[in-house]
Amino acid sequence: MAPGGSTCKEVIVSHPTVADYDIKAENNSSLAKTSVGLAGKHGIYSNNGVNELLECPVCRSLMYPPIHQCPNGHTLCSNCKNRVHNCCPTCRYDLGNIRCLALEKVAESLELPCKYQGLGCHDIFPYYSKLKHEQHCHYRPYNCPYAGSECSVTGDIPTLVAHLKNDHKVDMHNGCTFNHRYVKSDPNEVENATWMLTVFNCFGRQFCLHFEAFQLGMALVYMAFLRFMGDDNEAKKFSYSLEVGANGRKLTWQGVPRSIRDSHRKVRDSQDGLIIQRNLALYFSGGDRQELKLRITGRIWKEE
Repeated sequence: MAPGGSTCKEVIVSHPTVADYDIKAENNSSLAKTSVGLAGKHGIYSNNGVNELLECPVCRSLMYPPIHQCPNGHTLCSNCKNRVHNCCPTCRYDLGNIRCLALEKVAESLELPCKYQGLGCHDIFPYYSKLKHEQHCHYRPYNCPYAGSECSVTGDIPTLVAHLKNDHKVDMHNGCTFNHRYVKSDPNEVENATWMLTVFNCFGRQFCLHFEAFQLGMALVYMAFLRFMGDDNEAKKFSYSLEVGANGRKLTWQGVPRSIRDSHRKVRDSQDGLIIQRNLALYFSGGDRQELKLRITGRIWKEE
C-alpha cells in the first residue's frame, strides 16, 4: 500500500478501437533514432519502448502535459484523470495531484512518425510537435462532404468519391459547365431544405455543388456554392461562377471553391456563395410564384 494512500472503488474502463494506421505509427519499436527539425523529416525514428510508457492505460492515446501519476507511480493523461474520478485504474488508489515531471521530460527527447503514416505521411516529429502537425497533416482523412445527413465516413478522395456514388447515390457529371434546375412544390416549407449534392469531374479533380434553403436572420434565402475535394492550397488554383435569372434580370456570383476541409455548415454560414432572397427566387420562378423553379448555370475554370 502506498504511504497515506486510500483505496477507492473499482472503475471499469473501455478501450476505444484504434485505426490500423494509429497502431503502426505509434507502436513500432524496432527503429533507431535520427535527428529531426520541427517541420518534420523523412527517416527512421526512436523509441526503444519508451513511447509505450507514454500511452495512457485508459484511452490508449499518447499523453501530453500534464501527465498525472498515483502514489505508486502509475500514470495516465489529464483527460482520463477526470473520467476515472481521480482513482488510479491500475492500483485503485487516489491519484491526488501528482505530476510525472520525469516522464514529461523524457518525452521531449522522443521523435515519432505522424499517425497518418499508413496514409502516406512519412515525416518524423519531436514528441511535442507531433500533435500539432497531425491536426493539419496533408494526409489526414477527409470528412464526407454530403450535406443531406450527418455522415461519419472519412477517407481519402478516391474513397469518398466511391462512397458518394455508391452510398449516397449523388449525381456524378463529367465536365466543367453545368445547367441545373431546382424545384420545390411548396417554397414555404423550408426546414433547412437541402437538394441532392452534385459532383463534377473537372480537370481531373472533383467539385461538389450544393444548393439549399435556410433562415438567414429573419429572412428565408436560397444558396448555391461549390466545394473542392482536396486541400485549400489546391482549391485556390480554381475559380467558378454561378448565375440565376429570368424575365430579363439575373444574379451572378464568382468565387473560389472552398475545400471540403471546411465543413458544409461553415461555408454556408460564411455566406460564401450565390445567395438568392426568397422573393427574388419566386420572381425568377415565374408563374403564380407558388412553386420554386430555379435554373442555375455555372462553370469551373483553372487559374493560370
